[in-house]
Amino acid sequence: MERVIEERPAGPQVGDEIELEIEKLVTGGDGFGRVEGLPVFVARSAPGDRLRIRVWQRKPDFARGEVVAIVRASPERRQAPCPYFERCGGCDLQHLEDAAQVRHKVAATRETLERLGGVAWPESVNVVTGPMWGYRLRARLHLEAAPAGEPPSIGYMELGSHQLVAIDRCPILCPELEQMLRVLPAEIEGAPPQRLDIAAGDDDAITVAPPLAGRGGGPVSRRISGWTFWYDARCFFQTHGDLLADLIETVVGPWEGELACDLYAGVGLFGLPLAARYRKVVAVEGDRIAVRYHRRNLRENRIRSVEVISQAVESWIVKLPEGVDRVVVDPPRMGLGPAVREGLLSRRPARITYVSCHPAALARDLRALSAGYRLESLTLLDLFPQTGHMEVVAQLTRGQRD
Repeated sequence: MERVIEERPAGPQVGDEIELEIEKLVTGGDGFGRVEGLPVFVARSAPGDRLRIRVWQRKPDFARGEVVAIVRASPERRQAPCPYFERCGGCDLQHLEDAAQVRHKVAATRETLERLGGVAWPESVNVVTGPMWGYRLRARLHLEAAPAGEPPSIGYMELGSHQLVAIDRCPILCPELEQMLRVLPAEIEGAPPQRLDIAAGDDDAITVAPPLAGRGGGPVSRRISGWTFWYDARCFFQTHGDLLADLIETVVGPWEGELACDLYAGVGLFGLPLAARYRKVVAVEGDRIAVRYHRRNLRENRIRSVEVISQAVESWIVKLPEGVDRVVVDPPRMGLGPAVREGLLSRRPARITYVSCHPAALARDLRALSAGYRLESLTLLDLFPQTGHMEVVAQLTRGQRD
């Protein structure tokens, strides 16, 4: 029997150190360059950097590397404001000036939508920004037991590992959550949980999950554009407190009609405002905790025209009425499943509003929906400053793409 010897792909291999010029940022925040035609992705790099990197992953068509030394720094580089940035995996872009972050994230989003989705970039794209620091209303913290008699360590996971980086500050958290980094460890009795979810409401109210002996996991509320939204740390709720009103306005827009459907509806961030413009709103959400808060929010805001359905969107979509005025979708990162895409195309709502935090998933779904819909507008909202993520709101209207 002949032995088959696999040939190693040409170019750099795992463990090699090479010099690399960073051309641009890609979606997610990594820098991109080429060596001998091979795409190479490098975290914590900046366009214009000349770097010495060590290859830590090699695939047939790309490689990933880590920075060993900066040979020539990009003029857009800065000293990261957070002392934990070099190790902590919570942020991607603190090494870039704030304005440069937004510019490069917009360019990366555009490239992803054009390359993967065949999207014709509109002549005018609105980019909405807000405070770059102290903005986060939610966080997931990890904990690690300490020697007997000492409080546990609390923080985030190290970049690319499961090693805890203990912190006592986090400049992207809103002030009341940042204060919790110094308070929570002392409130934990016995063995600490592996993780804690914390969220902030108005008036310095904090909710924690799982609840601690000295701090409950009850609801908090936030007043946005005239509506009051209740939620707790177990629920999904958008993170950038200063841009929530802008997000609602962008998604809901000026349109009106008889029936709107709000899919992946959460606690009602879009469903409640939609009720002011449509005679009836059907809100579909698979998470039971979110459904409970959605119904509470309707009662608290005295809204009776919204029907909340506790069911996974993927199974409910066959019940979508034919030709409704409006469908809003705000799916998780993986985007729409095949059944949802097919349901939208077959039921043909007049307008689809797609809210996405993952441009690659959005690109795939827009390509599929282009069989029956035309992209009317795009709005980009920087809901995640200091990270490589950008929120995108796409407005689609029925009819073939030009």
